[in-house]
Amino acid sequence: MAKFKVVTPKGLSFAVGTGGGYHFENEALTALDAEIVEIDASSENAFIDAAHDADAVYAKGMKFTKRMIDGLQRCKIIALGTVGSDYVDIEAATAKGIPVTNVPDTFIEEVADHAMMLLLSSWRRLVVQDRMVRDGRWKEGRPALNQDRLMGRTLGFIAFGHVARHVAMRARPFGFRMMAYDPYIEELVMSPYGVEPASLEEVLRNSDYVSMHAPDTVSARKMLTEKHFKMMKPSAIFINTGRGPTVDEAALIKALQEGWIAGAGLDVLETEPPHPDNPLLKMDNVILTAHVASASARFDPARRRRVGHEIALALQGYWPRAAVNPNVLEKGDLRRWQPYSMERGPAT
Repeated sequence: MAKFKVVTPKGLSFAVGTGGGYHFENEALTALDAEIVEIDASSENAFIDAAHDADAVYAKGMKFTKRMIDGLQRCKIIALGTVGSDYVDIEAATAKGIPVTNVPDTFIEEVADHAMMLLLSSWRRLVVQDRMVRDGRWKEGRPALNQDRLMGRTLGFIAFGHVARHVAMRARPFGFRMMAYDPYIEELVMSPYGVEPASLEEVLRNSDYVSMHAPDTVSARKMLTEKHFKMMKPSAIFINTGRGPTVDEAALIKALQEGWIAGAGLDVLETEPPHPDNPLLKMDNVILTAHVASASARFDPARRRRVGHEIALALQGYWPRAAVNPNVLEKGDLRRWQPYSMERGPAT
């Protein structure tokens, strides 16, 4: 029997297409004599029965409720291989003193690239243009390109975290004027990116392109409603590579149908996958991708290695690198760690 038991839901592996198994996670865990055990998590009771004595939980793709978390008797960490943490009851984990970790900085470059792709593709009506050529409507496409040039247009950000900052770095050479709404970010953080701080209303009223990056927190759900889309320019394009539930999708659909805004580029939706009768699927002024902004050849290996390292730190008694609920760290038994030494491991 291994020294440490790390449980994870059976049938929800991140290993699809990468050779199977948990070899990336185990790069950090094997030396500690920690074993990842797939368990039945088809019900709360099944999870509690199998995970009550777990030293760590590798959470994936399903709801982790308060009752499930309360059933953990000696768990040191709940590790997620995603940026989003909304499927775990963070409040319950915090009350239990368990740090919950995610991978907030593993896919920043990819998501920023994808946001720019959606912006540029929406601006040039790429999907419609492609269809016209394939349908033999070559001449129709040329006069349809009557959009303003990008130089001098305004790009507005809602939330200015890591992804938004990298989008700003990519957008700046195009000659955009840029502004951002984020009450949690200091003005001095925005300035080096050439971004002006602004209110939400200022961003919406003045932007030709609005890029949504708000996280899916309780306070941010349905953050954008009808009144917000009515503030935007009729020529504006809305981009969302953040989280679908931050937008009232019915309001967005109405805005597109009634011409309050000109178009949208969406990697995320309120319900995923969308229902076949979702009007967004029929709109020529909308470009959709299947929540794949973070995907690349390093997608699974990077996040899975990160999960392994986070669990390994906690099992050794050290703080993980990226806790969603960092306030539990000071109060718990884990100790602050210093940068690794190849010979000594984490410094005390």
